[in-house]
Amino acid sequence: MASEEKTEKATPKKRRDQRKEGNVASSKDVIAVASLIGCFYCLQMLFPVIYESLRDTMIFQISAVESIEELSLGNLQMLGMKAVTVLSKCIFPLGVISLAIGVVATGIQTRFNVTTKPLKFKLSKLNPLKGIKNMFSVKQVVELLKAVIKIIILGVILYGILKDEIVVIAQMMDIDPLSSAAYVLKEIMSMVLKVAMVFAAIAGFDYFYQRWSYEKNLKMTKEEVKEEYKQTEGDPKIKGKIRSLQQSMARSRMMQAVPDADVIIRNPTHYAVALRYDIDKDNAPVVIAKGQDLIALKIVEIGEAHKVTVIENKPLARGIYASTPLGGQIPAEYYGVVAEILVEVFRMNKKLV
Repeated sequence: MASEEKTEKATPKKRRDQRKEGNVASSKDVIAVASLIGCFYCLQMLFPVIYESLRDTMIFQISAVESIEELSLGNLQMLGMKAVTVLSKCIFPLGVISLAIGVVATGIQTRFNVTTKPLKFKLSKLNPLKGIKNMFSVKQVVELLKAVIKIIILGVILYGILKDEIVVIAQMMDIDPLSSAAYVLKEIMSMVLKVAMVFAAIAGFDYFYQRWSYEKNLKMTKEEVKEEYKQTEGDPKIKGKIRSLQQSMARSRMMQAVPDADVIIRNPTHYAVALRYDIDKDNAPVVIAKGQDLIALKIVEIGEAHKVTVIENKPLARGIYASTPLGGQIPAEYYGVVAEILVEVFRMNKKLV
């Protein structure tokens, strides 16, 4: 059905909700490439220190084995702990750097969105039918194609390097360890740079694909947009009824104030304004009721029933109606005309001596 098609862009509320759930667009390939380049450049900088640590450890191990008279469990533990400690010191910095690069690369893509909701257990994740469906989804096909392309590219680059350097690598046995290790590291860095350049292009494609896929999955149907609007802003029908009820109550209060008016100025059938002027309280006449058409006729009817003087003055009725809000004082431009009317009304009602 057309109403079930996701044709509408995601609303800001849905985007916020999805971020809270941990559903944000990010590319794992970008993280992998950044970590690969960062780690190998750090390895290149730390290589002299790592080389010296490993060399000293090997010398110590060989010397220790030569000097040990009895190869006991305690001696083996001592040699083993020494090796583990040195390896940890060599690997730990690279691990920390890799972790930091991964966090930064992820944070930049997700604007450092932090949430624990994806870690919560959900039974839906154990649904085998959903798992099978995901296996054959477009996303998984794209992931498979990327993996195949990466393997092919890596194989081609390794073959090219080994084919050109196989003779030199064989001659490494006659070269001192430091020079040999430096040469191997240089070749590895050359290989990593070539691989990283190609993988960076793949990562760039994957980033834009993930953004496109994320936006596509985030789209909403027209019904979903309407339902969200109802939840956030309220049902328009209910809001209309409430507004209508409020207007009805306001009109009722206004009509109750008509008997307190000193005069009603009308434009025969279209406009009517009821004015009250209390010398002790008001600086100017106040509009306590006003209306058009049927409401105007109702104001006049109530006023006449309570013996409120009704004056017909078309321009004055229209002018006060348009310029003065309910409960407001009339503009200064109408003071003179209204004052004359009130004096006459007060005189007729014997309110003014």
